[in-house]
Amino acid sequence: MNHRLKRNRFYYIAFGIGVVVISYTLIFGVGGCPGPERRMAEKAIPRFDKEPIISVYMHDTGQRVQMPLETYIEGVVAGEMRPGWPVNAYAAQAIIARTFTMEFLSRGGTRRLHGTDISTKPEEAQAYNASAVTPDIKKAVAMTRGEVLSYRGRYIRGWFNALCAGETSLAKDGLAYKGPEPPYTARVSCPCPRYTPPEEFYWKASFSADEVRAALAKVGLNIGDIRDVRIIRRSPDDRVTLFRISHSGGSTDIAGNDLRVALGSERMRSTILSSMTFRDGVLSMEGKGFGHGVGMCQWGAYAFAKQGKSPEEIVTHYFRGVKVVKLWD
Repeated sequence: MNHRLKRNRFYYIAFGIGVVVISYTLIFGVGGCPGPERRMAEKAIPRFDKEPIISVYMHDTGQRVQMPLETYIEGVVAGEMRPGWPVNAYAAQAIIARTFTMEFLSRGGTRRLHGTDISTKPEEAQAYNASAVTPDIKKAVAMTRGEVLSYRGRYIRGWFNALCAGETSLAKDGLAYKGPEPPYTARVSCPCPRYTPPEEFYWKASFSADEVRAALAKVGLNIGDIRDVRIIRRSPDDRVTLFRISHSGGSTDIAGNDLRVALGSERMRSTILSSMTFRDGVLSMEGKGFGHGVGMCQWGAYAFAKQGKSPEEIVTHYFRGVKVVKLWD
């Protein structure tokens, strides 16, 4: 996960289960991960008699807390989006966050890590900030209560990004996703350019050769002295999907999003590059957008909300063949 919009930050994911004390296995069966399309309809999403109570590992304090799932979603929306945005944008994020949470929990959540359904550490799940919950966020979560996105009766992976810059991406391109491309991801147009301030839309970043080498070493790529960095391949939506780094030990190829994550997604904000140079030991980039570009664009949700679109209309715009289903009242 994986880039969030809480003051220029954005991340992803999240469950296990505890409705009253019903086990996760009884409710979901074994293996809730969507998998290939032919397996999508094997087991339908369950309908809950009541809102689940989940256990949450509070990363900042180390505490394990029980809370209603909708209370958790309020904290996620507050952690993932900016203050003062339209209610329908928050509500769209609530549907995505709830979908993301339920799909993640159906695969075990953070049980092995913390013995809880989910964690508030962004790298492990989703951003969470209960102190930033506002009346508008509470309203947005309540108006979409229990709603998730499904594809052929299964949870989808609730991917979202801060700013797609006008067109969303497939998972294989934006995320360097290693599995089969999910049938519900799609490249779709987005109205975000009309509403995003220029200082948010465009970005620049520079990295020394030592910074690049150190970043790659952290992800297991040990290279020699860097001599050049080139773009080898782009996707149809203009994202760099493959870089080639020439160095004293030969050359190393790395997926576009993998390099972005290694260098830091706060600095290399996207893989939509308008220019890139490597001169005098410095890698310089200019680009647009923020995040991997897959799924719902948060600035796009803002734009659609300003245009009067409903939360359900917003989220279904960004995925193909999906439905909004209500899991509990």
